[in-house]
Amino acid sequence: MKIQILTTGGTIDKFYFDRKDTFQVGEPQIGQLLREANVTVEYEIRELLHKDSLELTDEDRQRLKETVAALDSRRIVITHGTDTMTASAVVLAAIPDKTIVLTGALSPARFSDSDAPFNIGMAFAAAQSLPPGVYVAMNGRVFRGDKVIKDREQRSFVAKNE
Repeated sequence: MKIQILTTGGTIDKFYFDRKDTFQVGEPQIGQLLREANVTVEYEIRELLHKDSLELTDEDRQRLKETVAALDSRRIVITHGTDTMTASAVVLAAIPDKTIVLTGALSPARFSDSDAPFNIGMAFAAAQSLPPGVYVAMNGRVFRGDKVIKDREQRSFVAKNE
């Protein structure tokens, strides 16, 4: 089972020149993190976008949807900025017969205290074990993509109250 990984940017791939400087979205970090974790499941990484999720447009989300729909793989992990991750999950929900897991980080993967490695591990496991659908893997939990929100005050993802 090969897992397709798509990268879109977001905090997970950000870097800063110094503490007073603004960020830039850099090269995807997921490949290095998976190598460091000695992951033995076959995977392929494809860089799709290099954007902060607040800068993603409807056209970007449509491109993401079309890219995922066209993939041969039925198991997909997408690294994504956390601010609009749930909006992309809603768009991806129209794709049948694929297990799609979005994940990201609240601090850049380059930081020693980043949540990125854990979130990627959760997403990678979820993509292998869950039935078709769209999911968000963050903060040690896996949510259905249409049943989750980002709680900025708590700095975590929580189940959506209905």
